[in-house]
Amino acid sequence: MYNRYTDFDRTFAVMDELRRRMDRMFEDYDAPRASLRGEFDQVPRYTSGPRIHLFDTGKALVVKAELPGLTEKDVQISLNQDVLTLSGERRSDAPEGYLVHRKERGAVRFSRSFTLPSKVDPERTSAVLKNGVLTLTLNKAAEAQPRQIAVTAR
Repeated sequence: MYNRYTDFDRTFAVMDELRRRMDRMFEDYDAPRASLRGEFDQVPRYTSGPRIHLFDTGKALVVKAELPGLTEKDVQISLNQDVLTLSGERRSDAPEGYLVHRKERGAVRFSRSFTLPSKVDPERTSAVLKNGVLTLTLNKAAEAQPRQIAVTAR
């Protein structure tokens, strides 16, 4: 009988831990929650960063990142050997002196770094920000590009 209550207590402890983790997840990713409660702090929220899509075209690596509301002045890109870092900040966009009635898109600061799957040529890299999507084209270094090997018969 005592073991049954212990198992029962453990089950609720696990469920309570799951609830706390889910609460933390929603607090991290649900920006409007604080504004709906009337908390209009001007401190930027730190997030894990924009959604990224990295793909290989054979001759280049292409990175697409969703950066809504940011301009080219708000985004910094750095390449250190094979580590690419995207960082940026969106500031509060309410004009000074105006009263905010509802704020669902607050200030955000982010920084994401990841290792590229192959060596790239930093001199032949381009970045274009259009309609809230950053397209970064990183041409592969000559030694990292795929090569065709001719087959001969003897």
